[in-house]
Amino acid sequence: MSQDAKPLLIKRYASRRLYNTETSDYVTLEDIAGFIRDGREVQIVDLKSGDDLTRQYLLQIVAEHESRGESVLPIEVLTDLVRSYTTQAQSVVPQFLAMSFEMLREGQSKIVENMARANPMAAMPGFEEMQRQQQAFMKTMMTGWPGVKDSDTKPSGGDDLDDIKKQLAELQDKLSKLNK
Repeated sequence: MSQDAKPLLIKRYASRRLYNTETSDYVTLEDIAGFIRDGREVQIVDLKSGDDLTRQYLLQIVAEHESRGESVLPIEVLTDLVRSYTTQAQSVVPQFLAMSFEMLREGQSKIVENMARANPMAAMPGFEEMQRQQQAFMKTMMTGWPGVKDSDTKPSGGDDLDDIKKQLAELQDKLSKLNK
C-alpha cells in the first residue's frame, strides 16, 4: 500500500496540539485542510484515549471556513442537516449526502477530462449546431462578393492580394463609368 493510499495519522496531544506522525511536526487546522484539498485522507486520534476525532475536527474546519464568509453550504442545507439529527430520516441523510458528493466528484472528473481534449469547446452541448449556424451566416454575408464562390465561405487561398487588387481595379472602373 502506498503512503498516499493510507490516511495521514494526526495525533492530538493533551495540550490540544496536533502532531503529524509522517513529518514529525505540529500542524494546524489549516494545514489539515490543505492535506485534504490535496486529496489526502486524514485520521485524527486522541493520543491518550485512542478515540477517533476526525469527524470533530473536519466539522471544525468547515465551521471556521463558513464563519470567515467562505460559505459553501446554503442556510437551507444547514437547516436540513440540523433537522436530520432529530428525525427518523437520520439514517437516510448520510447516505444521500455521500452519494451526492460522489456524483459531484464524478461530474468534476468528466469536466476536467473534457477540458483536456484538443478542442474543449467541442464538448459543449450545441457546439456543432452553433458552428453550422456560423458557417451559414458567413456564406450568406459573403454571397455576391467578387472572388468568393457561392459554395465557399472563405476567400480563395494563395493569391489574396492579387484578387483584392483585381477587385479594386474593377470597382474603380465601375465608379469612373458612373461619374461619366
